[in-house]
Amino acid sequence: MKSYSSLRKLAFTGILILTGAGLSAQNHNSNPERYYLNEDKVPSSLTILMCPPDTTSFRFAYDHEQYEWGKSQRNTPRGRQAVTDANLNWYTNWADDAFGEAFGSPISKESNPELYKLVYNMQEDAGDLATREAKQHYMRTRPFVFWNEPTATPDDEEALRKNGSYPSGHTSIGWATALVLAEINPDRATEILKRGFEFGQSRVIVGAHYQSDVDAGRVAGAGIVAMLHTDKGFQKQLEKAKKEFAKKNKRKK
Repeated sequence: MKSYSSLRKLAFTGILILTGAGLSAQNHNSNPERYYLNEDKVPSSLTILMCPPDTTSFRFAYDHEQYEWGKSQRNTPRGRQAVTDANLNWYTNWADDAFGEAFGSPISKESNPELYKLVYNMQEDAGDLATREAKQHYMRTRPFVFWNEPTATPDDEEALRKNGSYPSGHTSIGWATALVLAEINPDRATEILKRGFEFGQSRVIVGAHYQSDVDAGRVAGAGIVAMLHTDKGFQKQLEKAKKEFAKKNKRKK
């Protein structure tokens, strides 16, 4: 039986492979369980995002300021939350850990299977397809590598070194998930979107991303949600999730 640390590392490495760390690109045609979209249906992250800051720029100075802020948070409850947010492992159901409380209802196969399927199936649209082109083009060095310092998630460092920092795939996943969950449960939109914003900031806190990576990740995540809404498969599953939630919510009232 593999340890939790081993499972986390294995799953995280798999996510980085999908987001451009070395194997052939995947999409809906090659892996329909993890994608709704094909690459030709996704806005070009390289075109819509400005280039990452030059190390002599004021933008990079802000990245450095935020990196230092992130380090100051690590030995706090917020820092511990950031480490939890780094986990995108479905063995431990990251979506429920990250958004269940804000959403006000469990995001699990047992409690809300249609919602769970919706979020599971869109993860790599948001984390991989939404960021792939810019990540592969810039291959930006991670902040912990640039400053030669440890992160708050040491098990992830080996894989992160091989993967571009800009834009943040974790952030794109978190923001896209928050936007979809807020649409399903608009009464909790403030709490959900706040949690989605924090999910991105957690990447700065652990030292895996610059602030500019995170800011760009939110743009990429929002763009992919717009395109997901044009896909019939996503539309169908979204409606199932909405009906499931409405039915359960009606019982509570």
